[in-house]
Amino acid sequence: MDFASIIATELSLPITGVVNTIKLLSEGATVPFIARYRKEATGSLDEVVIIAIRDRLHQLEELEKRRDTILNSIEEQGKLTPELKKEIMEAGTMARLEDLYLPYKPKRRTRATIAREKGLEPLAELIWQQRRDTDPEEAALKYLSDEKGVASIEEALAGARDIIAERVSEDAHARLRLRQLFIRDGYLECKVSKGKDEEGKQYQNYFDVEELAMRAPSHRVLAMFRGENEGFLKVSVEPSPEQAYEILDRLFVRGTTPAAELVREACEDGYKRLIQPSLETEIRQQMKEKADAEAIRVFAENLKQLLLASPLRERRVLAIDPGFRTGCKVVCLDQQGNLLHNETIYPHPPESKVKEAAAKIRSLVQAYQINAIAIGNGTAGRETEHFIKHIPFDQNMIAVMVNEAGASVYSASSIAREEFPDYDVTVRGAVSIGRRLIDPLAELVKIDPKSIGVGQYQHDVDQNALQKSLDDVVINCVNKVGVDVNTASKELLTRVSGIGPALAKNIVEYRSKSGGFKTRNELKKVPRLGDKAFEQSAGFLRIPGGTNPLDSSAVHPESYSIVDNMAKTLKATVTELMTSDELRKQIKLETFVTKEVGMPTLKDIMNELAKPGRDPRKEFEMFEFDKNVHSMNDLIPGMELPGIVTNITNFGVFVDIGVHQDGLVHVSQLADRFVRDPNEVVTLNQKVKVRVLEVDIPRKRITLSMKRSGN
Repeated sequence: MDFASIIATELSLPITGVVNTIKLLSEGATVPFIARYRKEATGSLDEVVIIAIRDRLHQLEELEKRRDTILNSIEEQGKLTPELKKEIMEAGTMARLEDLYLPYKPKRRTRATIAREKGLEPLAELIWQQRRDTDPEEAALKYLSDEKGVASIEEALAGARDIIAERVSEDAHARLRLRQLFIRDGYLECKVSKGKDEEGKQYQNYFDVEELAMRAPSHRVLAMFRGENEGFLKVSVEPSPEQAYEILDRLFVRGTTPAAELVREACEDGYKRLIQPSLETEIRQQMKEKADAEAIRVFAENLKQLLLASPLRERRVLAIDPGFRTGCKVVCLDQQGNLLHNETIYPHPPESKVKEAAAKIRSLVQAYQINAIAIGNGTAGRETEHFIKHIPFDQNMIAVMVNEAGASVYSASSIAREEFPDYDVTVRGAVSIGRRLIDPLAELVKIDPKSIGVGQYQHDVDQNALQKSLDDVVINCVNKVGVDVNTASKELLTRVSGIGPALAKNIVEYRSKSGGFKTRNELKKVPRLGDKAFEQSAGFLRIPGGTNPLDSSAVHPESYSIVDNMAKTLKATVTELMTSDELRKQIKLETFVTKEVGMPTLKDIMNELAKPGRDPRKEFEMFEFDKNVHSMNDLIPGMELPGIVTNITNFGVFVDIGVHQDGLVHVSQLADRFVRDPNEVVTLNQKVKVRVLEVDIPRKRITLSMKRSGN
């Protein structure tokens, strides 16, 4: 089967780009490498499209495997006709394939099987023909048999109906028509389970819901299914049974003869007993997959924004993991996030050693030449921020609240234990908070993305699909930014195109023995890092200050000769070319086009020469919460407050306003105009102004608005 043509048609892409992308993937090329360094082959397809091609290719391959299995099974039964084979070969979905296979699929004993064993199939066939001269009751007399357990006319007719009902339920065309009915007119009904009104109060919004199933928003579907799994809700999906009966009537019932009436009864029984439960399960699965896909998309977009958050870069940081009774754990880190010192201070009740704690912070700032202070935003976070901002430092000091979601997961992980075997979880947690300020991406890659808390219903969706999508996001973000091969952690290196855990470990061991890499070519000396791994990874691994100035850029080593020729043409050095706008303006790119290298690659090279190793992330911006607001008790409806976006979902945006409980800006309160996608309005970590609409302290709920006052 021509997978490339199918994918090109479905995704509206040029066939050549799809063919070449599939070829590159089959040769072991990674998505970041293809997107960045094979633009001529793909027609400059980006990561999102390449991933879509990869995933659809996998689906089509699975479909083809199933098609082969079905063909072999039916052929072994001696029932594969040319017409059936043609239908199977033309089936474009798994559902259609399974419909065609259903009559031939090995099955457990059914009511129809038992009726056949009683010799009632000829009677069923006679009734199925629905001739005017057929008297079903008279015909049934022939099949009465004590030996076979058919004691009455009604038993014989019931058995015949069972055979017809199964035949109807296995008819591929009927299932297709009814599936379309379910998709078009199927209603999702959700009710509270009997006697669960009080216990399931958290699901009260879903106690009486009815809406078109395939139009139900993903977050509602996942919430209802969760409530059902927990036993608080009952969920059903079905179109009007009368519509279904009408379809079956048109397909199978001919006239109003007694035989036709029996066929009609069998059709209704086949629908209620066999087709409806099967299609409901199938449509529920489709709804779940659709809801999963949307929830995963939201999570992936949030994660991407979080990973690409602005780094503070090259600052020595004092990080604090706040606490009341157990004190505040303090660590001092150098520019690369290495731990220099740690201890505990007790500025809050019950100890309240404010003066001693302030003196200690001042002395640490001076001793370790600290440029910024990172404060975890968990318990005692705002109180610690208030304490820090009242310390009179001898220099301007940046103090930043850092989202510590997932820090406790990291601190208890094997990665943290390996990195800090001699320190407890509190020290590791404080280090993680500080490193998130210095470089969020480098630190967050050590944590399972599901623990970072930026999704919706992430524990309810298909975990394999979620993990695959989040892995793609992490890998693409790491490679988009690039990695300093001489300072990156093993976890960060693992995510580099073509590397993986084993090579990352070998790279770290090699650099510790050799004192670091001087050139990219030296990577080839790393054990087991062969030509393919070098090709895939070299452009994403940077060596600032190395022997070759291009080693600090995203120019791939395979293109160094192009840059050398450019410099030679201008009688300049590569370094001069990288530092002189005037020289670069003199280059005529078309003269360097070859069969293998086109304008997309040449333009990328020129951009890199202008800003070698440029970090695509935005510059860091300071942010402060309202100094007068520290808890929910301080909130008053109508207040306007600064906030920072912590999570984006399809139903709205969560905003941290500094009271230990994020507020929700419902999608209807995001903008003065109607929006479908909250990502149209805000991004993760964006600084925003919000207005307090409602405060529900017992339920710990804050309702906010981003609309202008009066709207």
